[in-house]
Amino acid sequence: MKKLLKSVGLPIAIGLFSGLIVLLVVPSLAGISERSRNQTVEQFTRVFNLSGQVSYSDAVKRAAPAVVSISTTSVSGRGDSNLPLPERNASRDAPEGSGVIVSPDGYILTNHHVIQNASRLLITLLDGREIKAALVGTDPESDLAVLKIGLKNLPYLNLVDSSKAEIGDVVLAIGNPFGLGQTVTMGIISATGRNDLQLNIYEDFIQTDAAINIGNSGGALVNAYGDLVGISTLLFSRGGGSEGVGFVIPSNMARFVMESIIKYGRVIRGWMGIESQSLSASLAKAYGVNPNIGILITGVYEGGPADLAGIRRGDILIGINGQSTRDGRKVMNMVAQIPPGQSMTMQVLRDGKAIELVAQATTRPKIVN
Repeated sequence: MKKLLKSVGLPIAIGLFSGLIVLLVVPSLAGISERSRNQTVEQFTRVFNLSGQVSYSDAVKRAAPAVVSISTTSVSGRGDSNLPLPERNASRDAPEGSGVIVSPDGYILTNHHVIQNASRLLITLLDGREIKAALVGTDPESDLAVLKIGLKNLPYLNLVDSSKAEIGDVVLAIGNPFGLGQTVTMGIISATGRNDLQLNIYEDFIQTDAAINIGNSGGALVNAYGDLVGISTLLFSRGGGSEGVGFVIPSNMARFVMESIIKYGRVIRGWMGIESQSLSASLAKAYGVNPNIGILITGVYEGGPADLAGIRRGDILIGINGQSTRDGRKVMNMVAQIPPGQSMTMQVLRDGKAIELVAQATTRPKIVN
């Protein structure tokens, strides 16, 4: 087998390197543009690591300048009668967390809990510049917030498609742990789609073993090329330190929240008006269906989109717009990103028969938990 790999692999390698030489020396012979040549060479370099280095320094150099430190000012409110009055009521500047510049015009993503109750927000860039930030809007339901600063020549990171992130991908967490200054830690993506932590109403966490400590909240999780995959938000710890179980809000959710806040000042989410539960093996047997084929509808809000569409308690929802609905939390996240007023086709099992119903998403009421 090894002989076969050697005999097959060597000619392939020679052919690839010969092609690369043609691209570098005479791109016109290959019939491609200069821009296409540069892109091809960059991809080739990534795949074969032609730099000869085992290092992620290029990714850090690209991403780190866009990660900022956030300090907040708030009234201490400690109310300690043994302290002098000025000490009890003084405003305090304290490094609370991190943020990521995500646009050239100064929008910053961070966590809601980083800036909660702050009366002033001070941003410090990696190059030493400091500036007060304005709060554009916040979304406690996803633990995200959007800030804005008015500086020029800002470094920034684009939010890439987090649905392409896979378990085992190398990632780097960049933030400001414990107020020490910018720090980079490395790990892999340990899991995706974590939505059962019951910390936020909307959860779809990426789990990583890259160390996320106090102060990393709101910082960046980037891939090996320095692309922004998500916003670091919390760690699981029994003793207060990093134990290799950190959670990150994926870039797709962060982008949706940010765009809605910038456009409307708050997050506008779609809603269908149902309550549901997982279809366990015992429930599936009782209904005569396969386990995990969908979710069981346990309640329908009167006058809501699902009610108006004809959804009934006891129906099994197996799909929305052709997408699987095996997980109730994922269904909620999916519907949240359907613009109010847009129709959605629901695939339902009722009394063992498959039917389709069309509902029109509405804005999620604030009273819904």
